[in-house]
Amino acid sequence: MTKTTGLVLTLNGERLLERCLRSMDFCDEILVVDSESTDRTVEIAEQCGARVLVNPWPGPVDQFRYALENIDDGWIVNLDQDEIFDDTLRRSVQQAIADPGGKVAFEAARSTWYFDRFMRHSGWYPDYQLRLFRKDGAELRTHGPHYGWYPLGPSGRLDGDILHYSYRNFSEHLQKIDYYAEQGAEHLRGKGRKGGVFPAITHGAGRFLKLYVFKLGLLDGRAGFINAVTGAYYAFQKYVRVEEDGYWGD
Repeated sequence: MTKTTGLVLTLNGERLLERCLRSMDFCDEILVVDSESTDRTVEIAEQCGARVLVNPWPGPVDQFRYALENIDDGWIVNLDQDEIFDDTLRRSVQQAIADPGGKVAFEAARSTWYFDRFMRHSGWYPDYQLRLFRKDGAELRTHGPHYGWYPLGPSGRLDGDILHYSYRNFSEHLQKIDYYAEQGAEHLRGKGRKGGVFPAITHGAGRFLKLYVFKLGLLDGRAGFINAVTGAYYAFQKYVRVEEDGYWGD
C-alpha cells in the first residue's frame, strides 16, 4: 500500500499547529521540519505524534528539498503551519489518494480569514493551491518572495477548502507587507525595473482599484476595503524601495 506523508514546515507556529496537524491525522506519518522555533512548536508537534526534524532556515526551496530527502516515495499532503483542512477537503483528499484516476497532483481552494471574515472576493478566493501530490509529481517554483508547488503530470481539483489564518492582527500583516515589499523591490532591481515616487503612486492606486473594484473587494465589506488599502501600501512601498539605496546616508 502506498504511504501517505503529511508535511509541514514550521517556525514559531504554536498558535494553530495542533489544529493543522489534527486535520492531517489520516496520513500514515506526519513530518514537521522546524526552523529553530523558540516557542512550543516542537513540543506541540511531538504531542501530535509527528516526526520532527530541526533544520536552520535555508530558504523555501532548500528546506523543502531537505524535507523530501527524509520522505519515502508515495503521496505527500502539504499544509502551511497556519492552514487547516476543512471536513469536506479531508474526505476529498482521502478519496483522491484511494483512487487518483491517473493523476499525480491535486489542488484545493484556499479560504483566508482577514479582519472579521473569510474573504470571498478581493482576489483572495478561491486561490487554488497544490497540496496533495506524489513525491515525484510536483516541483517547487519561486517568484520573488512567493513560492508554490506545480504539477509534473496530470492533476485534479479537490472539493472543500483549506482554511487559512494568515494574520493574527494588523501589526503582523504590516510586518509581512514590509518583508514582501523589500523582497519585491529586490526582484524588480534584478530585472532592471525602475522605481521612484511616481511609479509608486500609480502602482499603489492601480493596486487599490484592482482589489477593491475589479476584484470586487467592496463585496467583502470592511475587510475588503482595509485589504485594498494595505495592498496599495504594499505596491507603493515596493516601487519606492527600488531606488532607495543612497538616500539614507551611511
